[in-house]
This record gives sequence, C-alpha cells and structure tokens, in this order.
Amino acid sequence: MTEKATAKERLLKAAAELFYAEGVGATGIDAITARAGVAKMTLYNNFSSKADLVKSYLDGRCSEWRAFREERLARASTPQERVLAVFDSYVDHAHLAYECGFRGCGLLNAAAELGVGDPGRATVAAQKVEVERLFRQYLLELRPEGGPIIEETAEHLSYLLEGAMSRAGLDGHDGRLKSARRMAVSLLEQF
Repeated sequence: MTEKATAKERLLKAAAELFYAEGVGATGIDAITARAGVAKMTLYNNFSSKADLVKSYLDGRCSEWRAFREERLARASTPQERVLAVFDSYVDHAHLAYECGFRGCGLLNAAAELGVGDPGRATVAAQKVEVERLFRQYLLELRPEGGPIIEETAEHLSYLLEGAMSRAGLDGHDGRLKSARRMAVSLLEQF
C-alpha cells in the first residue's frame, strides 16, 4: 500500500490482516486503528460500526477472489478449463494469506464467528452459491441437454472445493486444493 493510501484503505488493510490472523471476535477496534495508524474516530468516520467494517472486509475478500477467478478464466478456452479455473482461483487466493500464513478460507473463518442473520454471513453464502452456479454454467456448456447430473455434479464440485479449502486451512498450505483439482479433472473426464 502506498503512502498516499486513504485512511479507509489503511483501515481495511489492517482489519483484513487482523481478522484473518486473529479472528473477527478477537480483533478489537483499538488493534485495527493502531495497525492502520489512525485515530478511533477515523474508523467511525469511515464505518458505522465494527459490523460494517467486517462486512467491508468480507466484500473485499470476495472481490479479491473474483479478480483471481477472472484472470484464470481469461486463459480458459473450454468448459473443462473454466471449471478448473475456479479451483485454480482458490489456489491463487490461498497465496494471499497475509503475514500470518494460510489459515483457510477467510470468508468461512469469519462466517463461523458471525451470528445467524448477520449481513456478513449472507455475503459469504452468496460467494459459495456463486461458485456452484459457475460450475453449473460450465457443466451445461459440456452437456447442453442438462438434467439432474448437472445439478449433482455442480454440487459435488462445490463440496469438493470447499472441503479441500477447509482441510487446506488446517494443513496451512494449498496441497489439498491442488489434490481437489486433480480429483475434479478425473470427475470431468468421466462426465
């Protein structure tokens, strides 16, 4: 981040690093403002509450992932490659683990701490639905006739990817994601 970063950008960067490393609940406003080098009032001038800051963090994580996904999709020319591009975008995003190392999906980690009905959980759920929708779209390109196999396979790929992300977070590296990608290749060969 440049020296000319706005206070809001510094706050979001500090919050992202701390929320990912320490968790949403364990990270206080004072730690965020200290890391960002701003006064507490500056935080409240930019965000209405900590919940608003958390929501902005989650929106930012989604945007980061979408950028990785779009970059991968730009190089994918077949429906199979587009499915695998989604897996690859997760590997790419795993490398954006900040200084604390890889701890898994920042979205799911945060959602686990948020109450039912929290707007942040809806953001996380929407990203997971988006992934499954993408799989469905690319599978329909492979089999335009559709049918239940499309829904089942899209769900299967989604579970494979999210399960691998959870295990990768426990392992602290992207090996499970790469393994899940290989499994997806096998699944697509049989599709």
